Amino acid sequence: VQFVESGGGLVQPGGSLRLTCVGSGFIFSEYSMNWYRQAPGKERELVTSMTGRNELTYIADSVKDRFNISRDNAKNTMYLQMRSLKPEDTAVYYCKTAYSGPDFNSWGQGTQVTVSS
Repeated sequence: VQFVESGGGLVQPGGSLRLTCVGSGFIFSEYSMNWYRQAPGKERELVTSMTGRNELTYIADSVKDRFNISRDNAKNTMYLQMRSLKPEDTAVYYCKTAYSGPDFNSWGQGTQVTVSS
């Protein structure tokens, strides 16, 4: 089971980015998928979650009106569209299944998002 995140970068406040997550080694469509982030000096936090049927099950209040999760099960891919980015969104973003049983405990390398002028 592997997760590969991409799409991060340096963006000015108010800007946008789209992150991509590719999952492999499991039947992607059968698992709820989460986006997490970890800011410097802080614990990793859950940002948003979507079921395999494209049902949104969670989105953090801090990003609710700015971030949008989506997925393409045919491509084993999940996306995080981020708009109106703020400096406090600066973090390493990770994706993973909501399930954390055997074989699903490893994390990808993440993708760095830096919001700064």
